[in-house]
Amino acid sequence: MPEILSCDFEVHGIVQGVSFRMYTEKQAISLGVRGWCMNTPYDTVKGQIEGTTETFEQMKHWLQKTGSPTSRIDKANFSETKKLQDFTFSNFSIRH
Repeated sequence: MPEILSCDFEVHGIVQGVSFRMYTEKQAISLGVRGWCMNTPYDTVKGQIEGTTETFEQMKHWLQKTGSPTSRIDKANFSETKKLQDFTFSNFSIRH
């Protein structure tokens, strides 16, 4: 079983009203990353990601550098990376 990594994230910038969550979900699904994301009252998007080492790092990079086409990422904060025995989510979802 490959190692599974997990962390929380919060993305700051212009990330609400620009389909950021939809693109995050699309990117996560294409990579096979699991977890969730949601808008916050502070105009940020936060969530949790879980993936194998390679997909986890690709998703983190996407959240820091890419985002949705019309978003502007000022900074992305990540919690300490945890190692998991198994996935705790069955897919990636948008929470409301």
